[in-house]
Amino acid sequence: MRLVNPDKILPALMMLVISCNAVAQDELPADKNATKETANLYKNVKKLTAKGFMFGHQDDLAYGVNWEYENDRSDVKDVTGDYPAVYGYDLSGLEENSDKNIDGVPFKKMRQYIKDGYARGGVITLSWHFHSPLGAEKGAWDTTHGTVASILPGGANHELFKKWLDAGAKFISSLKGPGGEAIPVLFRPFHELTGSWFWWGKNECTDFEFKTIFRFVVYYFQQEKKLHNILWVYNTSDNFKTKEEFLARYPGDDVTDVLSFDTYQYGDPVKNDWFIKNVNNLLTIIGEIAKEKNKLTAIAETGYEAIPYSQWWTQTLQKAIGENKISYVLLWRNHHGINQWLTPPHMHYYVPYKGQVSEPDFIKFFELEKTLFEKEVSAAKLYQ
Repeated sequence: MRLVNPDKILPALMMLVISCNAVAQDELPADKNATKETANLYKNVKKLTAKGFMFGHQDDLAYGVNWEYENDRSDVKDVTGDYPAVYGYDLSGLEENSDKNIDGVPFKKMRQYIKDGYARGGVITLSWHFHSPLGAEKGAWDTTHGTVASILPGGANHELFKKWLDAGAKFISSLKGPGGEAIPVLFRPFHELTGSWFWWGKNECTDFEFKTIFRFVVYYFQQEKKLHNILWVYNTSDNFKTKEEFLARYPGDDVTDVLSFDTYQYGDPVKNDWFIKNVNNLLTIIGEIAKEKNKLTAIAETGYEAIPYSQWWTQTLQKAIGENKISYVLLWRNHHGINQWLTPPHMHYYVPYKGQVSEPDFIKFFELEKTLFEKEVSAAKLYQ
């Protein structure tokens, strides 16, 4: 599927999203019209990296191992006495007008969890497993070529995609703080973009198409929907080896605030230190880029399913991060029971619960000076 005048689209979008590169300062986010709270969050998180990194957890308040939707509960809090500093949620389901997201969390509850976390001083990050407009039955995991081209300006599904963005913008605009202010969010669209398992992946669309659709989403939210409470997260998989590979699909400094990748532990970390070496190397690479571009860095998703290694937190994850100054690391979700989607169905969790084998080590990790949970982050007054 070809686009209408494809060579003209990217330059046009370069103009549509107003660049602040010429007047950029280290403490300012990419959106020069960012709300006060959003600009403060960016500036203060940058300062916070000198002290340590924020710990995050996906769907933390919604459910945990063997429980769901209990007021103020959190597996992280059950173990440490404190909430995570960063809360992750996914918007997939909005494009189908569902009242629940891809993981079964009602959007009404999600909105309240986001408000609760923000009111306590925590940070919110949103991802979106967009369903494929060409292979909806496979959800985000459709790998039909031409899907991204179909949603670009001039594409057959462009208007449909804008309706999806309308739904996302409506949800984000409904996130209000105690004073009626727009709650800042770190938005991570088209995550793991260098992988080949989503319809926006490296083998499913060209670099040109990816940059164009990323820039279009920023333009649409900022210029058409007047949303200025978003910090934009560029997120790859863990398969790049050089700066050039990481930046091959980079949409531009004027539409990016955070450089990140996703990575998971596989195999026995006692027998193989690949995870430590690879993560440390990748953080070094993006750290150098971030220094050049004045951006934040993060591990936007990570974890070791079921955490069978009792010392994974201090002997693997902490060593993998090492001396790299990152803004946050987010662990994946703790499913509340046997996950029937997995083969074979089994428990699916990435943070310890009371009695789990890695609980004592997680407490040691929590007590490290560099690991920042909600109470410490709240004291830093990130939004002021």
